[in-house]
Amino acid sequence: MQSFRTELENPIVEQDIIDLEKKIRAFRDGTIHEEKFRSLRLARGVYGQRQPGVQMVRIKLPFGKVTFKQLLRIADIADEYGSGNLHLTTRQDIQIHYVSLDRTPELWAKLEQDDITLREACGNTVRNVTASPNAGIDAEEPFDVSPYAQAVFAYFLRNPICQEMGRKIKISFSSSDKDTAFSYIHDLGFIPKINEQGERGFKVLFAGGLGAQPFLANAVHEFLPEDQLIPFTESVLRVFDRYGERSNRNKARMKYLVQKLGLEEVLRLVAEERIANKVKTFEIDRNTVVEPALPQALNYGDVEIENEQHYKHWFATNVIEQKQSGFYGVYVKVKVGDIKTDKARAFVEAIKPYVADEIRITQNQGLLLKYVRAEAIPSLYVALNKIGFTTAGFDSLADITTCPGTDTCNLGISNSMTLAEVLEDVIYNDFPEFIYEKNLNIKISGCMNSCGQHGLAEIGFHGSSLKAVGKVVPAVQVMLGGGTVGDGVGRVAERVIKVPSKRATSVLHYLLNDFKENSLTGENFHQYYDKQGKDYFYQLLKPLADLTNLQDEEFVDWGHVEQFATAIGVGECAGVVIDLVATLLLEADEKFGWAKQNLDKGAFADSIYHTYSTLVSAAKSLLLDKGVNSSTQAGVIREFDNHYVETGEFNLGSSFSDFVLQINKNEPTAAFAQKYYEEAGEFLNQIKAKRSLATV
Repeated sequence: MQSFRTELENPIVEQDIIDLEKKIRAFRDGTIHEEKFRSLRLARGVYGQRQPGVQMVRIKLPFGKVTFKQLLRIADIADEYGSGNLHLTTRQDIQIHYVSLDRTPELWAKLEQDDITLREACGNTVRNVTASPNAGIDAEEPFDVSPYAQAVFAYFLRNPICQEMGRKIKISFSSSDKDTAFSYIHDLGFIPKINEQGERGFKVLFAGGLGAQPFLANAVHEFLPEDQLIPFTESVLRVFDRYGERSNRNKARMKYLVQKLGLEEVLRLVAEERIANKVKTFEIDRNTVVEPALPQALNYGDVEIENEQHYKHWFATNVIEQKQSGFYGVYVKVKVGDIKTDKARAFVEAIKPYVADEIRITQNQGLLLKYVRAEAIPSLYVALNKIGFTTAGFDSLADITTCPGTDTCNLGISNSMTLAEVLEDVIYNDFPEFIYEKNLNIKISGCMNSCGQHGLAEIGFHGSSLKAVGKVVPAVQVMLGGGTVGDGVGRVAERVIKVPSKRATSVLHYLLNDFKENSLTGENFHQYYDKQGKDYFYQLLKPLADLTNLQDEEFVDWGHVEQFATAIGVGECAGVVIDLVATLLLEADEKFGWAKQNLDKGAFADSIYHTYSTLVSAAKSLLLDKGVNSSTQAGVIREFDNHYVETGEFNLGSSFSDFVLQINKNEPTAAFAQKYYEEAGEFLNQIKAKRSLATV
């Protein structure tokens, strides 16, 4: 496990991996608490699986971009450390399953050799920054958002303000008003705009989210200048870190903070944080995402296409014109987002002669190939067809998005992967005309938490269960009417009815037959759903919810042979940190050390934030002695004043609030960073002295 220490060129990354190795050893030795360790490993992309003793490793690929070499490296890693399968996610990541915890540092080190990271792919951090996969080639885009997504990823990676938030933050960049990156369900969603002066900027959507209780985002800026993208985002994260919920993970998202404080107050707090930001303006380097080298023009010659009809369907549904004249983008449908490693290698070999060296993972778990010359399309089709990658109907009704569900996830209630395959078969066999329908989508999650994004689908299913005749029946909650409208406007699907999972195929038949027979010419599903109303669809599907006529096979979930039983584990999406006094004091010491390191190297804003975190952790440790466990950093500050400063037990010469919140009253200068650090050192020593007396 030591080899990575000499192979990595980036000392920061090397230290990160060494720290993970040390923490794993400490966890194995019992010297670090399981909950604290969980938070640490999640922030490094290591996530517990449903199966005991193995991990899912999530690879963070900003805006879904991956090169041939990187994809081959990931395939090699999946063979050596995992199950030989790559799973593409709705956040444009790649996941590897069945990995031993002890081997994760070594795995990470080998990935980093090709500039691939695990850092902050999970946990209470800024998750993978997503973007429209066709950014850069979209004929309707005002400009390419890829460099902006890259800038946000790079600026906040390892940034102290977002390492231990109450929960995750999700950020997206759409390429145009079509909003194909779903800005309306993100904590921060950005849609590119050009103002009357020809300047670049973004429409900003704020505090959206799916989960068990979806919230549509609020439009808070119609035009945010491009140089304010990073400062505004930084201020938002600072507010979420201080005021966001930390005890109840079900309320620990930005959408609930806005619900609690009100949008106006949250935006006021965001504006107040501006003074503390590392930067007040940030120029985006538009050249950070380098255009890939174009594929060489070849004499492709004549190719034999065995099934001309299939080629026509594929071309019509999977090929798009780029804004670059003479070039095309080709979408590849990947069933349930799974690619075996041998297929991944064959895929790279097949496409190399015909496409640019830049693959984008799509939000519906497929792939986009770029810069295909018009004359190369037939040859590319033949090459892809040989390895089974020419399924028609990309991003249509027949292209179903799904999370792993009960296959690997702790939170999965019922199967989603096999169900997606079964429903796709229904469409291809019984409703083939719908492979051209791109305004009607199906999305499936194994539980209500929306990893499969069922809440933003026209037809959504999420895993559930029902009870009948003393037994548990696998079920799906049917949700209808969700989806994208455009320019930051979206719709959340409504819960209509719950039916046994094995009847999901009948649900689809009922819905599609009804839509075909009764919708008006040119009427999309949103319009049809609104016209008919929720109760119409409830009555339509009600016969399928009848549990008096259950068959034996309906007590068995899709993809299983045994009788269904709910077995829900503990989810790890939030990476909750346990509030133990000793742990908090150790954290305070560690953060104080980081503050000094950053102070010494002139990273004053980072030093100040580590100092701030030191003060909060130290105060929280002492509050626990009085049985006070506040769920927000702002609450810790307030309660320390109530229980220690105002009672005279702690003399600071001011309120604790005034002392700590110097952070957002001062510019991040060298003088303030030094002063704040020294004052925090005195406070930390006082805390330790008081605790020592209490334990004598």
